[in-house]
Amino acid sequence: MELHMHSHRWAQRMPDWPAAAVAGFAAGAILMVLELFWSTLIADASPWVVSHKIAAIAMGPAALQLTDFSFNLGVIAAALVTHYVLGIVLGLVLAAVIAPFHLDSSLGMVLLTGAVFGLAIYLLNFYGMIRFFPWFADMRGWATLAAHLIFGMAAAAMYWNFERVDR
Repeated sequence: MELHMHSHRWAQRMPDWPAAAVAGFAAGAILMVLELFWSTLIADASPWVVSHKIAAIAMGPAALQLTDFSFNLGVIAAALVTHYVLGIVLGLVLAAVIAPFHLDSSLGMVLLTGAVFGLAIYLLNFYGMIRFFPWFADMRGWATLAAHLIFGMAAAAMYWNFERVDR
């Protein structure tokens, strides 16, 4: 697998925005499934804990007041909308990095770019944004990091597959 590091300099090239939005949406779905899997099968917690925390971004800390973290349609709907909007926005940001630097020259390069992007999102979310959303601090750890690496790599790989450009 050749990474073509020498060919990655900035050039005027617009991302394929629809492909980026779809890739971010789909990668957000993958991340959500991983979070549900982790909370129920590995952490032995309610599957709705993460949904309550994500919904609290939009709804405020009131979404966290349900101490049993049970299913609540309003909370789950807010979590889904918030999660998918963030996934789409992050897919667009990722494409804005990939396209002008030609980081989509090979699958290996785009996966590496996605992994670095996933790491950056993890660090931003769980170390930078904690001052605004302190309820995410207890989610720091290898499982959340792995999920964000998978998100970045999935978004990048799907963008690479969906974009309309000659390589």
